[in-house]
Amino acid sequence: MIIRLSAAAIAVAAAFPATTLAADNEQPIVVVTATRQVTRINEQLSDVTVLERADLENAGQNTVAEILARQPGLEYASNGGPGASSSVYMRGGANAKHTVVLIDGMRVGSASLGQFSWSRLPASQIERIEILRGPASALYGSDAIGGVIQIFTRRGEGPARANVEAGMGTYGTRSLSAGVAGGTAVFNYSLQATHNKTDGFTSRVGPTYNPDRDGFENNSASANFAYQLAKGHEIGLNLFQSEGSNHYDGTGRKTDYRNDLSVLSYGLYLKNIFSESWTSTLRAGQSTDKSFDIKNAVASSRFRTIQEQYVWQNDITTRVGRFLLAAERLQQQIDASSTYTQNDRTIDSFIVGWNASFEAHRLQTTLRRDSNSQFGDRNTGSLAYGYQISRAWRASASYGTAFKAPSFNDLYYPLDGFGYEGNPNLKPESSKNREAGLYYGSGGHEASLVWFSNKITDLISWSGRTSPVNIGSASLSGATLAYAGNVAGFKLAANATHQDTKDDSTGNRLARRAANFGTLSVGQKRGKWEWRTELYASGGRFDTDANTTRLGGYSLLNLYGSYSPDRDWSVFARANNVLDKEYVTAGGYETAGANVFFGVRYAPK
Repeated sequence: MIIRLSAAAIAVAAAFPATTLAADNEQPIVVVTATRQVTRINEQLSDVTVLERADLENAGQNTVAEILARQPGLEYASNGGPGASSSVYMRGGANAKHTVVLIDGMRVGSASLGQFSWSRLPASQIERIEILRGPASALYGSDAIGGVIQIFTRRGEGPARANVEAGMGTYGTRSLSAGVAGGTAVFNYSLQATHNKTDGFTSRVGPTYNPDRDGFENNSASANFAYQLAKGHEIGLNLFQSEGSNHYDGTGRKTDYRNDLSVLSYGLYLKNIFSESWTSTLRAGQSTDKSFDIKNAVASSRFRTIQEQYVWQNDITTRVGRFLLAAERLQQQIDASSTYTQNDRTIDSFIVGWNASFEAHRLQTTLRRDSNSQFGDRNTGSLAYGYQISRAWRASASYGTAFKAPSFNDLYYPLDGFGYEGNPNLKPESSKNREAGLYYGSGGHEASLVWFSNKITDLISWSGRTSPVNIGSASLSGATLAYAGNVAGFKLAANATHQDTKDDSTGNRLARRAANFGTLSVGQKRGKWEWRTELYASGGRFDTDANTTRLGGYSLLNLYGSYSPDRDWSVFARANNVLDKEYVTAGGYETAGANVFFGVRYAPK
C-alpha cells in the first residue's frame, strides 16, 4: 500500500506549478563521500542522500539504524531490543557486510564480523550523514559493494555555545546529552557527551527463554579540533568513543546473557592548500571494536579488532578537470579469547580519479588497485556520465565494479563446540553494477528515479552450513523513487523502493529483504509549533536464504511534535508504532510496541 501512496504523492506534487510552491533560496548542499572531493550534490553522478543535524533532531525514530531505514533503498533488521545486533542493508545487499561505514573519514567496524555495530552510535553525536549508494570499491576498497555511509561528528565555529538535551520515555528510557562548541578564525573545537539507558523489553519469548526485560546502557563522547597553522594549512583531530552493555535472551529460563561492546575511532589530519590547483591531505588514525560476551556474570568470549589507517590524498585542478591521486594503507588485526591461525593482514592501495564538466556534460572515472597480504592484487573501477537536461533536470548513467574480502571469522574462526569453523580457502566476492538516474530540483522540490542492477559472484555463505563456502552468484536489481518538497504549506516527503534480490543458484530471495518498502511523511511548521506524521510500510520477507520461514509485511505509524518558546529552546515528543503493531525484522526476536519519548533541548543558533 505504501508503495502506491508514495508514487501517488510524487505524482500529485509534480502536478503543482512551480510558481505556487516555496522558492528555493538555500545554498547548494555539498558532499564529500561520493567522490572523496567537495562537490555540489546537484553535480553528483551518484545516488546520494544527505541527512543534516536538523533532520536527525526531528526524526521520529529512536536509533540511527531506524533513521537510515527510512531512506530510499535502505532496510534494517534487529536481533532483539535496544542495543542488540542490527544490520543495515543497502539496495538489497547480499548481506549487511556490503556497506563501508566511515566516521570522520576513518573506516570503522569489526574486522572479525565484518560489519559495524549500529547500536553504539547515538544520533546526538552526529552532525551529518552522507549516504552513497552503489559500488564504491574504486574509492574505498573492500566491502563497498552496496555503498558507503559516512558519519560526521559534531563540529564547532563562532562564539562558544553550549547545548543540552534530556529526555525520558516508555520502557524506562532516559537520555542526557551535553556539549560545547565554538571557534575563532584559527581554531575550532567541539566536545560532546551522551548517556542513554533503557530497561528495555524481553528480546525473545517462549518456554526456553528468560522472560526478564533486556536493558541497554551506553555512554559516548566525541571531540573535534582544528587549528589553522597558516592560511590554507590546517591540522585537526577527530575522536569518537562509545561503550555500551546490553542484555539479551539465549537458551535457559534463568540464564542472563550480556554483551559489553566498545567502539573507538580517532584520526589526525593535515590539510595543505599549496596552490589554487593543488590540495594535499594526510590522515592517520585507528579504530577499534572490542566485544565481551558474558553469561551469568562470567565472561564466555572476547574479541578485539584493530584497524590502523594511513591516507595521503592529492586533489589537483586543471583546465581539463579535477584529478584525485591517493595512496592508502590499512592494517587489520584481531585479538580474541580463541586462537585464530592468522590474526593480521595489510592492504596497500592506490587510487586515480578524474571528473570534469564540458558544457552540459559531466564525466567521472576512478581506478583503484588493492594489494592484500592474503589475496594478492584486486583492481576495481567506475565510469559515470551525466547530462544537464535543463536547469532543473539532469540524468546520469554509470558502471562500476566492487569486491569484498572475507572477514577473519569467514576465514579463520576456530572450531567451536557447535562444529562451526572458518574456511581459509575462501575467495573474495566481486560485483558488477549498472545504474541510471533521473533527477529534478527546483523551487524547493527535489525528486529522483534511480534504476540499478548488481551482479555479485563468489558469494560467501554460512546459511545452513558449519563452515562458509563461495556459492554461485546473486542478482540485485530494482528502482527507487523519491520526492521531498513544500506543497500548500506542508512539508511532504515520500520514497518507494522495489527490488528483486535472489540467489541465482536456487532462485530464492535473499533473507530479510522485502520486495517493496517505503515511507510517506507529512508535516508543517506554524510559528513556534511543528508537527509531522510518518507512515512506513514493508512487504513480506523470508527469514533465511532457504526461504522456509516467512516474515509478514507490516506498516508503522509514527508521530513527532515540538514547541519552541524561543529560538534556542524546544520541547519535543515522538510516538512510535502508535497503532501498537506486532511485527518482526528478524525471526524469533521481539520488537517494540507502542512507545513514546519526551524531551527538552537547548541548542543556541
